[in-house]
Amino acid sequence: MATTPPSPELTVYYDGGCPVCRREIGAWRRAEGADRLAWVDASEQDAPLGDGLERGPALARMHVRDADGRLIQGAAAFAAMWRAFPKTRRLGRIAGSRAALLLLEPAYRVFLKVRPLWRRA
Repeated sequence: MATTPPSPELTVYYDGGCPVCRREIGAWRRAEGADRLAWVDASEQDAPLGDGLERGPALARMHVRDADGRLIQGAAAFAAMWRAFPKTRRLGRIAGSRAALLLLEPAYRVFLKVRPLWRRA
């Protein structure tokens, strides 16, 4: 009897065309607990993005989808991803708090303004 593989804890959508993003995601994919997540390179034309996520927004900023199908973006997506890893779970809880996101989201938006310079490299 075939068993159905468990659904991923999170699906992480990333821009594989961005060297910085690709390097960071590569490190996360090697971390303990990465096997519980699904990794989708949104820069690939046939990438399965699922309901509610278009390629442009997926490439423009970080997105994750939780096991319930809820789409999370920006700094909150990083916090959700960090919570999924044993070594960064506490950091993810702190970063996902309302107070921390008030600081982290604007910082992430600044990063997004600079990121296209790396993407062209």
